[in-house]
Amino acid sequence: MKTFFCKLIPPRPLFGQDLTDVEMIAMREHVAHWTRAMEQGKVIAFGPVADPQGFWGAGIVQVESEAELEELTATDPIIVAGLGYKQETYVMPQIIIKGAASARETVAPRGS
Repeated sequence: MKTFFCKLIPPRPLFGQDLTDVEMIAMREHVAHWTRAMEQGKVIAFGPVADPQGFWGAGIVQVESEAELEELTATDPIIVAGLGYKQETYVMPQIIIKGAASARETVAPRGS
């Protein structure tokens, strides 16, 4: 299993406070999409981040491959809707989960 941090970047800083009707529908579908992935055991946690610079979304995903991650993020309704939302994903070389330490793939620092 590989672990990834996913960041949903909205088209504007106040998106959490000024969603349009179209965005609200896409956001509900987005939450349902990630909830299904959680029920399938692919998502550990997800939700909004109240950053003082502007809201954004966070998710921690555990999947077998980068292709599986790509499928999850590329089919996210908020991305598919073409409303200006973007996803960034980052490998988490190690993750510690409450109640169970779980070492994952380690990544050597660049230049080693």
